[in-house]
Amino acid sequence: MKIKNAAWRQPLNQLAGLVSATEKESRAILKTLRRIKDKSLALPVYQGKIGKTNIIHIISGIGKTNAAHAATLLIEKFSPSTVINFGIGGAYPSANLRAGDIAIADREIYGDEGLWLRDGFHKADAIGIPLLKKGRKKYFNEFPLDKNLMQKAVKFSGLVTRHSPLVTEVKSGAFVTVSTATGTGRRAREIEKRFSASGGAICENMEGAAVAHICAIYNIPMLEIRGISNIVEDRNRDLWDIETAAENCQKTVFVLLKEGRI
Repeated sequence: MKIKNAAWRQPLNQLAGLVSATEKESRAILKTLRRIKDKSLALPVYQGKIGKTNIIHIISGIGKTNAAHAATLLIEKFSPSTVINFGIGGAYPSANLRAGDIAIADREIYGDEGLWLRDGFHKADAIGIPLLKKGRKKYFNEFPLDKNLMQKAVKFSGLVTRHSPLVTEVKSGAFVTVSTATGTGRRAREIEKRFSASGGAICENMEGAAVAHICAIYNIPMLEIRGISNIVEDRNRDLWDIETAAENCQKTVFVLLKEGRI
């Protein structure tokens, strides 16, 4: 790929890699970027700047495989110093979040990987084979995210809430990544109980753990921010607010980058 003055040719500490699943979750940020015209990239890739930060943004498509592909492409091709995964998500009932609020991950959990026995679900460590092993560290379901980035994002998210009355709460906690989205209150309570020992789950999504997994392989610090579109309960799309969730999430990412807070 030969593109003059490309953003990723700048010092690496000035390059942030963004991953979102869909264009709908990215429209506001895409207005500040331009698409890279290179068929070899296989996915929609955009470049530009937000504030003083050079940006590469990849739209992955939904699901774990698409997200892992996008994160790998991002890191292998462009060598970002930080990866930010953002989009919408559903809040588990005990999180006490509502549509339009912001959730920031302190860790990502694979919600489906594990073993079903007569007494129910057992996490992946019951199989005994880690999803990732680095030195003595074994990763099964859970991938911690960068603590420093998470704390900065929570601390400075007030820059957004002051100007967005629809954001009443910003909360950090564990995110759960699933292949099958939860559409019943019973299932939501089951997942909350399943991962209660991990500090409790606040948000469900379909990509984050895969991005965190790839970032762990490459030792790239990761931040994940999601706007809450709905409460994870008996499915009723009349109660959802995808537009506000996507807008508030992008505002948060944009302001944090523009102000140089992350």
